[in-house]
Amino acid sequence: MRTPRPAGAALLLSGAALLLAGCGLEPSTAYVPAAEPGSIQPVEGAEGTEVKVTSKNFTEQLILGKIAVLAVEAAGFETEDLTNVPGSQPVRELMLSGDADLTLEYTGTAWLTYLGHEQGIPDQQEQWQAVHDEDLGNGLTWGAPAALNNTYAMAVRTEYAEANGLETVSDIAELPVAERTFCVEAEFNSRSDGLTPLLAHYGLDRGSEVPEDNIGIYDTGAIYSATDSGECNFGEVFSTDGRIPALDLTVLEDDRQFFPAYNAAPVFNTELLQEFPALEEVLEPISQALTDDVMQELNRQVDVEGRDPADVAYEWMLSEGFIVEA
Repeated sequence: MRTPRPAGAALLLSGAALLLAGCGLEPSTAYVPAAEPGSIQPVEGAEGTEVKVTSKNFTEQLILGKIAVLAVEAAGFETEDLTNVPGSQPVRELMLSGDADLTLEYTGTAWLTYLGHEQGIPDQQEQWQAVHDEDLGNGLTWGAPAALNNTYAMAVRTEYAEANGLETVSDIAELPVAERTFCVEAEFNSRSDGLTPLLAHYGLDRGSEVPEDNIGIYDTGAIYSATDSGECNFGEVFSTDGRIPALDLTVLEDDRQFFPAYNAAPVFNTELLQEFPALEEVLEPISQALTDDVMQELNRQVDVEGRDPADVAYEWMLSEGFIVEA
């Protein structure tokens, strides 16, 4: 049996709820579409057992959190929907304290932010294994990683990429100096794993081969529109952002593996998983189906079309056959 949850975790959760209320946001517990099991089959002994599912409060995390809620319910568990928690650290604390049982987290976030390592591991499988092994000591078990890797990337408008034969970040070096123009955030411009070391990693000297006049500093959202309009040829983006397909941008392959891996994966309370090991099997095919392209499209439906993350998650789960309509 799982150990009781400490009172401190309940206080933390209450604080998160108050913060949500103070921001004028409602917790994401208000709406989960009803569904029945599809390819997900009920887990023996699940009936009457509550699983608390949590997530952060940005679009992709809300969608992933709702996917997890729907999966757990289809497997026969009762759920408490603790998605829409403001920030990474509160979600991490809920998991460490045992006041949440399941979340979908990013390998790079855990490695760099939670576990305190200074450098990420670009190889996706190696990064997952390293996080998996270290977090076992914290009472958390990482399930199979998804293909989706929400890391930094360089994007270019598709027509320009096709006209210039651009497929990889290495291809930027084949362009004339005047064409090597970049739109980046202020943080990415100065961070130790940002633009300057990226250019160096790909054999480009900042200053001579990429002049300072070729680099524009933008707010995050403005980078996408500036790249689309041609204000710059290469924009720093997040690889699963829904604005990439909406604006018909192309993400260049990080062929020399500079950016750390940020694959999403289910993270379980180890005691829960020991009690119900089949729960990991419930989430694994979902992880396999979540790719960068899939996540871009799901994010696009929320961020561009304004749809509810729960509806987007529900329809995707239906389309994949994991659940059926109630």
